[in-house]
Amino acid sequence: MRRGHIKQTFRLDAELVRLVAERAQQRRLTRTEIVEAALASLLTPDHEERMEAMVTRRLDRMSRQLDRIEWHGELVSETLALLVRHWLTNTPPLPEAALPAAQSVGKRRWEAFVAALARRMNAGPKLAAELSRDLSGDLQSEPSAK
Repeated sequence: MRRGHIKQTFRLDAELVRLVAERAQQRRLTRTEIVEAALASLLTPDHEERMEAMVTRRLDRMSRQLDRIEWHGELVSETLALLVRHWLTNTPPLPEAALPAAQSVGKRRWEAFVAALARRMNAGPKLAAELSRDLSGDLQSEPSAK
């Protein structure tokens, strides 16, 4: 028993037609069979489930990426807080007469810091990678508790 067929005419993008023709040739099927299979796959109820699973996987990946970004933000905040606390604790205030010289030296040191930071951001190892390497090395070198 033969299924009823209805002839339809659709306008398709030339690239899409080329892809359909390639797939038909690879699978040794007609272009009509390829288009019918694609439409059937798109219109079957399990299509929605597959789409939901795909979206769920992508959301999970994005959630993990956001968790890493949050961790890096906390790392930067804590690092900055430690640096500022150390600087405030160990840097005495300067007398008025020494301020111009200190500002001149400070400006040169700041410019050198910014240049070093730019080089590191462009090519050097990142702090998170160094910390991971350092922490994993520390964990491996610790004697196990008995």
